[in-house]
Amino acid sequence: MTNSAAPHLLPVFARADLGFERGEGCWLIATNGDRYLDFTSGVAVNALGHVHPALVKALQEQATKLWHMSNLFQSPDGEKLASRLCNESFADFVFFCNSGAEALEGVIKLVRHHHFSKGHPERYRMITFEGAFHGRTLATLAATGSAKYLEGFGPPMDGFDQVPHGDLDAVKKAIGPQTAGILVEPIQGEGGVRAAPHAFLKALRELCDERGLLLAFDEVQTGMGRTGELFAYKRTGVTPDVMSLAKALGGGFPIGAVLATADAAAGMGPGSHGSTFGGNPLAISAANAVLDVMLKPGFFDHVQKMSLLLKQKLASVIDRHPDVVSEVRGEGLLIGIKAVVPSGDLVAALRAEKLLTVGAGDNVVRFLPPLIVTEAEIEDSVGRLERACIAISSSQTKRAAS
Repeated sequence: MTNSAAPHLLPVFARADLGFERGEGCWLIATNGDRYLDFTSGVAVNALGHVHPALVKALQEQATKLWHMSNLFQSPDGEKLASRLCNESFADFVFFCNSGAEALEGVIKLVRHHHFSKGHPERYRMITFEGAFHGRTLATLAATGSAKYLEGFGPPMDGFDQVPHGDLDAVKKAIGPQTAGILVEPIQGEGGVRAAPHAFLKALRELCDERGLLLAFDEVQTGMGRTGELFAYKRTGVTPDVMSLAKALGGGFPIGAVLATADAAAGMGPGSHGSTFGGNPLAISAANAVLDVMLKPGFFDHVQKMSLLLKQKLASVIDRHPDVVSEVRGEGLLIGIKAVVPSGDLVAALRAEKLLTVGAGDNVVRFLPPLIVTEAEIEDSVGRLERACIAISSSQTKRAAS
């Protein structure tokens, strides 16, 4: 890993010594011309792959019309996108922003303001879960609660009570007179592709209803088709009051969103929240184009079919290489492989085979192909994984013999 190629970029990323100049579908072409099968998708962002014709057309057309006009004025296309998201979800209202972290900031503010507007300003705390990842702003870092992200930035922002993932008794004990809501990822992506049991999510919903709390889902990574439905909550049988979206919403163009019921959004009037660039015309055009593609008949059937195929193929590799990989996790095309060797070693070995993947917590490697991935590309990826496992096993054998 090196940062030498970009000495003036703040060195906060451990960048691979690899750069790309263009992409097409599920493939990225490096500056030296080498082709890489992209199963990172910009970390679950490029859901429709690279330079999808519908997205290119939408952005080209919008670029000749209007780039920015401020939220001081009406946004007909933004209203269209908000209406479509509400029609496809539980929500009554949508707020557009620019990123997942900004969407989570909006969720946190909305949950707090909900109770303030109902005469309970003391209710501002949120329960979150170990292994979560909600963003890099000061509030979302505090919600995440991970020491490695918080170190060096002063005392964590107050208002978050973190409990073990999946521990209902711990949740109940954490609820107090200041509790405003519960924030949970249906599947923890950064945390190791760990799915919350549906029964646990249902119990959280019941707790929130009983105690007058808001249930917030972080679907920044799971939303927009990644789990085989437009939104992951639809697979759980549990409906939240508030939800964050980002990543795949714009298919690669930056946009985030907060979705909320009318009751949850009570009190959010003019001046209570805002964003300069949120919902700008270019982002809105991209997101509407993403929905155009995803809502066509058969799109999610394809995602589910590819998911089943990928899981089956990965399981067969695990059977042959238990010294390298041990478990397949996830839903849809949010798939994790639990590594036996250090996950960074497996990511590097896969990159040597020109397959791009991304690590996660709990020593997991994520496979996040574009949702348009073909059966042939799934087969190709598994062949590359097989070769990477063989290379790792061979290296281990040589080290043991030396």
